[in-house]
Amino acid sequence: MKKSHIIKLALAGMFCAVAVVGSLLSFLVLGSKCAPIQHVVNVLCGVLLGPVYGVCVAFAASLIRNLTGLGSLFAFPGSMIGAFLCGLLYKKTKNIPLTLIGEVFGTAVLGGLCAYPIAILFMGQDASKLAFYVYIFPFFVSTAVGSLIAGVIVFSMKKSGALGMMQGSMEDPKEE
Repeated sequence: MKKSHIIKLALAGMFCAVAVVGSLLSFLVLGSKCAPIQHVVNVLCGVLLGPVYGVCVAFAASLIRNLTGLGSLFAFPGSMIGAFLCGLLYKKTKNIPLTLIGEVFGTAVLGGLCAYPIAILFMGQDASKLAFYVYIFPFFVSTAVGSLIAGVIVFSMKKSGALGMMQGSMEDPKEE
């Protein structure tokens, strides 16, 4: 296994652990548990590891949170779609503000919309009556807070040169 893959895998594991432990830092918004640390992790994964690793970390963290009783089934669509979209946008544009917007839109809007079938199929809830207030708005609050925190971290890393150094250590020489 190549050194860059080992570094990415180790970093993904650490991000997954941070997301799970960070889910203990949550607050309620209209009955929905909002955990902004997952969104910080999504953005950092998107910027440092890319969309595929971001989705894998979001899935693993959501699974562990559900198995340990720290999350709900709604963690899957929001975190995975947000991680994919922000990772894809960063990979294609290298634009940090656009990456943050991608996380917010992917999690709040697309993830919120994907929460409907999960609520109906797996939880027996009628999602159509309170959709905006029960899914999209709480997802938006959580991801907006997490994305702001991530933005501060990523811009600080970029300014100090740490972002470029970390990205450089994970590049495969054959990809250049």
